[in-house]
Amino acid sequence: MKKLIYTVFLLVIIYSCTQQKESGIKNIRKGEYLGEIKPDSIARLFAPNFVSSHLHERDFTMSPDGKEIYYTIRYGADYYIATSKMVNDVWTEPEFASFSGNPAYKDLEPFITRDGKKLFFMSTRPPKGKEQKDGWFYQNIWVMDKTVEGWSEPYELEGPINTDSGQYYPTLTNDGTIYYTHEESKNVQVIYRSKLIDGKYQTPERLPKEVNPTNMQYNSLIAPDESYLIVCTLIEGNSIGRADYYISFNLGNDNWTPLMNMGNKVNFPNTFALSPSLSPDGKYFIFSNNKQIRQQKPNLKEVKQNAVSPQNGNLDLYWIKADFIEGLKAEALAKQNKQ
Repeated sequence: MKKLIYTVFLLVIIYSCTQQKESGIKNIRKGEYLGEIKPDSIARLFAPNFVSSHLHERDFTMSPDGKEIYYTIRYGADYYIATSKMVNDVWTEPEFASFSGNPAYKDLEPFITRDGKKLFFMSTRPPKGKEQKDGWFYQNIWVMDKTVEGWSEPYELEGPINTDSGQYYPTLTNDGTIYYTHEESKNVQVIYRSKLIDGKYQTPERLPKEVNPTNMQYNSLIAPDESYLIVCTLIEGNSIGRADYYISFNLGNDNWTPLMNMGNKVNFPNTFALSPSLSPDGKYFIFSNNKQIRQQKPNLKEVKQNAVSPQNGNLDLYWIKADFIEGLKAEALAKQNKQ
C-alpha cells in the first residue's frame, strides 16, 4: 500500500511540474511584436491571453524600437496603464506601469511620440495646486520625458490645451502637432488640434465639419505625416456597430474628406470602436473592440471558460495590416472628384 501511495504521490508531483512547465512556456513571449503571427487582411486578436485577456483592454502604444508596449486596463471603475518590455528578447509579464496604478485617479490613453522621447497620456490626477476629486472631475493631458533611467515624473502638458473641461486621447504628428478630443460642453465632444511652434503649443483649433459632423467625435488617431485622421463616432445610416472607426483624408490647406466608415474589417455589429493606433513602423492598425463570441447553445462549462477568455464582451485589442487604408483613400478621393 505504501508503495502504491508513493507511486501516486510521485505521479502527482510529475504532473504538477509538467503543468507548471507547460504554463510557463505558454506565457513566454519572445521576439518582435511579442512573438505574434503577424496579421494580413483579416483582423486578429493581439497577443491573446497575454495582452488581450478576459479583462477590459484598450488603447495601445509601442516604443519606436519595438521593445516597450503600453496599454490601458479597466478594473471595475478604475483605469490603469499597463506595460510589458522586451528584456533579452523575452517580453516581461504585463504589469502596471511605474507611473500608474494609484486607484485615487484614472490613467489611460498612452501615446509614445515617433522619436520615443515623450509619452503622453490622459489622467484624472489633480493639476498642480488643486485638490483631488473623485471620478472624472479632471480630464487632462500629461507628459513624461524619456531619460537614461526610464521615464521622468509625469507633468501637465504646458500651454493652452488643458482646460477646466475635458481633453483626452492625444496623438501626435512627426512635427509635434497634437490632435485630441476636447469636451466643448455637456454631450459635445469634438476633435481639436494644436500646432507646436518654437517648442510651444498654439491656440487649439477645432477641426472642420468634415471631421466633426456630429456632436460626438472622440478618440482620434492622426497619421504621423498628417495624411489622414481616424475618428471614433456614430453616423446614423452609415454604421456597422454602435460606434465605428471612420477615416478622413487630408487634402491640404486644411481641407479634409468627409468621414468614411472604415468597413467591416475593423467594425463589427453591435460593438463599440474606442481606441485607434498604429504600430511604430506604420504597417499595422491596432484597435480595440468588444466583440463577443457566443455559442448558440452553450453549456455551463463553456460559459465559465468564456468568462475568463478574450472576446467575452469586454474590450480586447486587435490588429490588422494597415495597407487597406490605401484602398479607402482611393475610394474617398474618387468620391471627392465626383463632387
